[in-house]
Amino acid sequence: QVQLVESGGGLVQAGGSLRLSCAASGSIFTRRTMGWFRQTPGKEREFIASIAWMGGQTIYADSVEGRFTVSRDTANNILYLLLNSPRPEDTAVYYCAASRRLQLTPSAFDYDFWGQGTQVTVSS
Repeated sequence: QVQLVESGGGLVQAGGSLRLSCAASGSIFTRRTMGWFRQTPGKEREFIASIAWMGGQTIYADSVEGRFTVSRDTANNILYLLLNSPRPEDTAVYYCAASRRLQLTPSAFDYDFWGQGTQVTVSS
């Protein structure tokens, strides 16, 4: 079993920066790939970024590539998402997720465990 606890959300000005954290527990074999998603009311969960826990390879959604950076601290089992130059349209609840799969994947269906989410609000 994997437990994921996000933190770091809050209010940020457009053009600023914010770092989200996700503390992970459980077997590393249940979280070979980890990802960040976000969701706004009435919309489906949207893929943001994914990272291979051991190798560090990453993929990003086009909407955030070049602005957001996913990283991990394997010693402390923490996943990060750095939001640089966020825009008001980045306002959402952000979720971290873990997958047993080795391949990076943008599909929410491929993730087995989810955190509770953390709200990010970007003011203009």
